[in-house]
Amino acid sequence: MSRIGIKPIAIPSKVEVKVAGSIVTVKGAKGESSWNVPSLIAVKVEDDQVIVERNNETKEARSLHGTIRSVINNMVIGVEKGYSKELEISGVGYKAQMQGTTCVLALGFSHDIKYEIPDGITVDVDKAGLALKISGHDKALVGQVAARIRLFSPAEPYKGKGVKYKGEKIRRKEGKAVA
Repeated sequence: MSRIGIKPIAIPSKVEVKVAGSIVTVKGAKGESSWNVPSLIAVKVEDDQVIVERNNETKEARSLHGTIRSVINNMVIGVEKGYSKELEISGVGYKAQMQGTTCVLALGFSHDIKYEIPDGITVDVDKAGLALKISGHDKALVGQVAARIRLFSPAEPYKGKGVKYKGEKIRRKEGKAVA
């Protein structure tokens, strides 16, 4: 048995979970998420709890059991509280600003990088343009947007210039020694 998969998911009072066939829909204050569950897994809502069960005991069903339970749990948490990631930008002339739904990043290239923010995600940039807060109700999408922005210019180990997660430690290297 999957230790994670057998745990029921408690449904908070302000969250509504519906199961229609293989589609699980979760609605809450922060938004709405839906997901198509594979046919190997059955999802039921009973007594303010979501129960995830396997339809058979194949290896694939056993491997998906805990994963699907975690995805549904993340959907419930996301529509109730939301998820966020924070990025820091460091370097001379490096900054970010929002223009509508586009994040314009100046990261030391000859041109600005324009990244279109997907629906369901909000990006807040501080006044100096050196910190970004990415938030939304979909955990995977928040992480994907943060990783994509960081990928444009990851912090480099010699001077520390670039984009990094808040609290991320960049291991600094010593530069070339002059003879």
